[in-house]
Amino acid sequence: MAHTSSALDRFYAVIPAGGIGSRLWPLSRADAPKFLHDLTGSGQTLLRDTWDRLAPLSGEQRIMVVTGRAHRAAVEAQLPTLADQNVVLESEPRDSTAAIGLAAAILERREPGVIIGSFAADHVIKNLPLFGAAVREAVASADAGYITTIGIRPTEPSVGFGYIRTGEGLGIDGAPSALSVTEFVEKPDLETAEGYLASGAYLWNASMFISRADRLLEEIGRSKPELHAGLLELAEAWDDPATRGPAVDRIWPGLEKIAIDYAVAEPAASRGALSVIPGYFDWDDVGDFASLAKLNSGGRKSDLAILGENARVLSDASSGIVVSQSGRVISLIGVKDIVVVDTPDALLVTTSENAQRVKAVVDALKLTGSSDVL
Repeated sequence: MAHTSSALDRFYAVIPAGGIGSRLWPLSRADAPKFLHDLTGSGQTLLRDTWDRLAPLSGEQRIMVVTGRAHRAAVEAQLPTLADQNVVLESEPRDSTAAIGLAAAILERREPGVIIGSFAADHVIKNLPLFGAAVREAVASADAGYITTIGIRPTEPSVGFGYIRTGEGLGIDGAPSALSVTEFVEKPDLETAEGYLASGAYLWNASMFISRADRLLEEIGRSKPELHAGLLELAEAWDDPATRGPAVDRIWPGLEKIAIDYAVAEPAASRGALSVIPGYFDWDDVGDFASLAKLNSGGRKSDLAILGENARVLSDASSGIVVSQSGRVISLIGVKDIVVVDTPDALLVTTSENAQRVKAVVDALKLTGSSDVL
């Protein structure tokens, strides 16, 4: 077992803190994205929660955060012990392959043989001992050369997540529950999702990827050679402040925008190079206000979840969620599954059923030039 403990010694956690979370508008915005909010009433932001989950596994000095230039001050205020050299700033969003690939390339140059794990900054996870156990197995699986993901045991036939179809056990030392992945499946319709749940062969894709940095880069090189070349060139210039800026300005804008699921996970799965560790912890990506309502009502259907420090809400025979940042009195009478988000300059009213459509409002506001509220 010494092999596995040394694998954990080489582990580095990477937190991509990008994405605006446009389905959570007007709460989540360009200057205050989802990961900088407390969405669970825990008293701290989702980013801080993510850090607190990972620090016991990697150590605080071995966590890298990839975020936008605009969020640097907010991220550093949230994470005072984040090492300067572990803040990687993007000049503009380029999706997850560029973000995670750049982290992998920088860390591999600093520390050949490093094992990296990428964990989104804006997910909610409960039952940390089970989370830690899954990450330790994933690190052992990654050390054996697999691109490894942690798949979540589905609790309902969700149509909001992608799915991972599992195959046979892989018998990896230190990762007894590692399974092969036979395919990645896009978000299904309800009937398909019910079939997946019934079969027991499918896990939710939570976009947690753990891999040796060199293996991850090799997979990117195989499917996206130009992106791979750009990332290596950036990493080479990164640790010298004199060369970093010019390299970013020259290379970053031209990098292909593609999710790591498509550039790495799917091609690796088709070649039998991907493994999955089933995760038994509670996980939610808080993708919209319906999941936020469920998260804050403890799963009870009838209640009204209320978020906001000085929320003043009067409710009679109503259910759903109210997020208040304005200090206004909000009264609800006889409305079911309602979503009310009240901020000083924008008000959203919808229902849980239509919560996924909030993104369309954001797109429409962009088109009409109302970027002052985005």
